[in-house]
Amino acid sequence: MAKKTVKKKNDKGFFRFIKWFWILFATGILSVAFLFLLASWGFLGDMPTFERLENPQTNLASEIISSDGKTLGKFYLDDNRTPVPFDSLPQNLVDALVATEDARYFKHSGIDTRGTLRALVFFGKRGGASTITQQLSKLLFTKKPSGGVDRILQKIKEWVIATRLERQYTKEEIIKMYMDQYDFGYAADGIRSASRIYFGKEPNELKTEESAVLVGMLKNSSLYNPIRREELVFNRRNTVLGQMAKYGYLTESEKDSLQALEMDINFSPESHREGIATYFRMYLQGFMNRWIKKNPKPALDDERDQWNIFLDGLKIYTTIDSRMQQNAEDAVAEHMKNLQAEFFHQNTPERNPTAPFLELSQEETDGIMERAIKNSDRWKKMRAAGSSEKEIRESFTKPVELTVFDWDGDSQEKDTIMTPLDSIRYYKTFLRAAMMSMEPQTGHVKAWVGGIDYKHFQYDHVIQGARQAGSTFKPFVYAAAIDQLRLSPCDSLPDTQYCIEALKHGNMEPWCPKNSDGKYSGRMHTLKHALANSINTVTAQLIDRVGPKSVVSIVKNLGLAKEIPEVPSIALGTHDFNVYEMVGAYGTFANQGVYVKPVMVTRIEDKNGTVLYEYVPETKDVLSKDVAYAMVDLMKGVTEGGSGTRLRHTFATNQTVYKEIVTGYPYEFANPIAGKTGTTQNQSDGWFMGMVPNLVTGVWVGGEERSIHFRGLKYGQGASMALPIWGLYMRKNYANKELGVSEEDFLEPEELSINVDCTKVKEELQKEVDSEDDLDDLDF
Repeated sequence: MAKKTVKKKNDKGFFRFIKWFWILFATGILSVAFLFLLASWGFLGDMPTFERLENPQTNLASEIISSDGKTLGKFYLDDNRTPVPFDSLPQNLVDALVATEDARYFKHSGIDTRGTLRALVFFGKRGGASTITQQLSKLLFTKKPSGGVDRILQKIKEWVIATRLERQYTKEEIIKMYMDQYDFGYAADGIRSASRIYFGKEPNELKTEESAVLVGMLKNSSLYNPIRREELVFNRRNTVLGQMAKYGYLTESEKDSLQALEMDINFSPESHREGIATYFRMYLQGFMNRWIKKNPKPALDDERDQWNIFLDGLKIYTTIDSRMQQNAEDAVAEHMKNLQAEFFHQNTPERNPTAPFLELSQEETDGIMERAIKNSDRWKKMRAAGSSEKEIRESFTKPVELTVFDWDGDSQEKDTIMTPLDSIRYYKTFLRAAMMSMEPQTGHVKAWVGGIDYKHFQYDHVIQGARQAGSTFKPFVYAAAIDQLRLSPCDSLPDTQYCIEALKHGNMEPWCPKNSDGKYSGRMHTLKHALANSINTVTAQLIDRVGPKSVVSIVKNLGLAKEIPEVPSIALGTHDFNVYEMVGAYGTFANQGVYVKPVMVTRIEDKNGTVLYEYVPETKDVLSKDVAYAMVDLMKGVTEGGSGTRLRHTFATNQTVYKEIVTGYPYEFANPIAGKTGTTQNQSDGWFMGMVPNLVTGVWVGGEERSIHFRGLKYGQGASMALPIWGLYMRKNYANKELGVSEEDFLEPEELSINVDCTKVKEELQKEVDSEDDLDDLDF
């Protein structure tokens, strides 16, 4: 009897235990559910609205796109992020992500129950429970927790957001958003930037082992940094490859072969001062700022009432061809490095005590340095900070550690110790260069190089700098003469001292220009021969006959809008112009007399692809087809027997010297080329304008100051300073047939009314004389 009583008591205790177990279990479940409800209602902290889930607010970099579809660069502040569609992600990247971060990703609805239980039981020692969706929710919507309780609450919010994301988006969209959002370091925000910065390629070009590196970084991009911790990242990459094999994405043999490969990191940082087309990108920033002021942002659910190129993810489609841009930058670097070596050679302290300035007094040199000091960033920053002038000047004489430009250094830089004052003088020793290349029929600018290195020399000589044009201005005088006087390239004028008297054409005193060599042959020269050899006396006669006012009128119609004095001396290029203007003007000759304003931006789109701006060409009929073609024929003479002849195979100068110093000679071009060299007083500026039917390119080379120049014409003329850049650039272009740069002749008008065949003139004259010797006084 007693035994039965004990059994009943035990039964009651057992049932009571079961009852309370289920009560506590249900309470726990309901409490968790209630906690999730509180989180979803926002009682545990801010939660994203339905609208925000529909359109997560993420700062996006604006992308600069070349005419051949490549990314030239981006505008961004903190977030260098450009979204990519899921189909632009390679399958190997998706496989690596799922295998490493969330193996059951395609089977759960945002929360991996099995992974969560495993993490709870083993306290996270056998892997975490965070799914890809949860990681995305943490990146998008929650702040970093401050403590233990805060961490738990955040985890709850992540779970709630993850389930909402799963209802709102497909699995593919979630992967795409996660890869777009993650910060890989070094301004590599998102997979697009990461693949470009670490491997120099687009995401869809990533190899399996490269994708494994980037997926491995998702664990901790600061720790698994391939630039600073190569061995650690290598091991992490191989772990990812092992996970891919474990879940069947790779075979064992594929895994073994990929794990044996070395990491091939191609580090290409995307900063505003590095990469391709840096000068153009900075010009474009100014262009966009001006456009934004004139184009208000449509009313949107956005806190900004103006477009922001650093945050709004605009797509800016440009005319720049990335391949031609690279060719241009390479040509400038190749030539300028060698030209600079010769400049250094000629300006050692023994050869030039005032180097880099030539033939200046100490007072003049001190004046240049004083202006440079007061224009420096150091002076402006210390002034703004309240430093006294004495303190500022003393700081310029104290040695400091600097990284300075150097053609022979690693990445064209070297670390050194020098005073800021010495660094100013050091930078002035470097010759500068500018180059722009344009398609004359459309005005599309294909290449833009504003200097030798944007990081160290930020002044853009394509459009900011204006220098004397020298003999590159002469074609405008010839164009006015042919247009108004109906002259022909075969008409001739004498090479004799020529003066325009005082009080004529606005002259206060007589103007009697000399030839560059100070000599006069006394011979008759055809206009073609005179332009080819830059004979100043012939140009003087032409501007006297047409008048400076007519020349200025044509020049303004050719896009050279600056105020130009209507005096005869402009004929020799005494006025300042920039490369941008000169290329646009010369394009008129190649485009049968129609001026097309240079264009750099063809279209602007917002992040959704809505077109905000489309370019409308600006054109003007300036010259007849006949006059334009006659000018092209005149300038072809420059490369056939004049100052541009070195573009051909033979050149009557010490070829060894020119091949070594000027680089690239002989260029061996056989196709028709029109052009004009230009050299200003004291060799301060060297120019070359070169044209083929579908490409016009202008090059300028000179010092920052006009007193920085070569001593003589051998290296100081445009044919030595600027022309070789054009030659190297065009040779690179012709090597790539896909660019379609013309090797054909210029199109001749169907009914050409101006005679350009000077051999016919010679034959007709021959009939009127007894022997050919009688024609010796006429140069054709």
